[in-house]
Amino acid sequence: MQKGGVKVLVIILVILIIVAGVVLAYKITQDKNNTETISGESNNELVSTVEEKKVQIYSGNDRPIAVMIDNHSDAWPQAGLNQAYMVYEIIVEGGETRLMALFKGVDLDKIGSVRSARHYFIDYAMENDAIYVHFGQSPQAQSDIKKYSINDINGIAEDGTTFWRVKDKVAPHNAVTSTEKLLESAKSKKYRTTSTEESVLNYVTDEVNLEDGQAANTITIPHSDLQTVKYEYDEENKVYVRYARGKEQTDWDTEEPITTKNIIITFCDNYTLSDSENKGRQGLRNIGTFDGYYITNGKAIKIQCIKNARDEQTVYQDMNGNEIKVNDGNTFVNICPTNADVEIEGLEDTTSTTNTTNTIR
Repeated sequence: MQKGGVKVLVIILVILIIVAGVVLAYKITQDKNNTETISGESNNELVSTVEEKKVQIYSGNDRPIAVMIDNHSDAWPQAGLNQAYMVYEIIVEGGETRLMALFKGVDLDKIGSVRSARHYFIDYAMENDAIYVHFGQSPQAQSDIKKYSINDINGIAEDGTTFWRVKDKVAPHNAVTSTEKLLESAKSKKYRTTSTEESVLNYVTDEVNLEDGQAANTITIPHSDLQTVKYEYDEENKVYVRYARGKEQTDWDTEEPITTKNIIITFCDNYTLSDSENKGRQGLRNIGTFDGYYITNGKAIKIQCIKNARDEQTVYQDMNGNEIKVNDGNTFVNICPTNADVEIEGLEDTTSTTNTTNTIR
């Protein structure tokens, strides 16, 4: 073969090799793109599945807001309790109880009636990393707010727009607020309004049914001779309807019954403070390990409630030492004396489960 023919053949081979390389590179690129698309779709499906499984009652990075709610009979009905993710009920002076409702990521036009601070409620505001809202305060609360550098909003010290008084209740049971006004106040005070703190409760998305628990269709909790709370199980909706002093509790505006998915009972003692005001204000022995119950979906189990410091989160454990799993829904935490005759009854019970002092109930 002549030199010219060899040269042409070499050129043709080089061209063929280049074309083959281009084709191969194109095919590899397409396969990679297809793989990434499939992988992306799978990842999107996985993300979607994870999002569907997220806890609803405690989500987002909004900082919780803890509001002291008046629980005197003249303050009934109250506004906002059904929208709170947790509500603590603890005794105050005179055998009354007061509520502290915790809100996160909700928009409410009316919350109340708002009442004054008591120092032991601050413990539960701290463990929830919450802005603490109240209308007035006891001397002990005032001292502890300063001591622990609490981000608080006090209605008495506000400018008259954050809180307002309504005409359908009498003072001091008629002060109300809203989440919008509280956030405006918090921002003006340069309080942090976001939080990355985990919930006090170990919420899960799969339904918790407490298979080994005792039947719990009616729960009666005597906080004092004056204040007895009762919860009745609504099996159809899987929630408990709340009663106090023989009356069904309802929302101020909607008139819907106050309900809760979960109930936690903690047995720890209160005591009367000896101070110069002699108003019978109370203290609470809430640091340590205490007996209790977790109640949900018509069943109850015995638990232990462990709080090691005022500003540390309470840990709720079953009797095997495992942190309890809590249904994704709102929770009422009733803190009552150790000698309270709490009754837990099932539908077929002829006698109640009455608790005795200083025993695992």
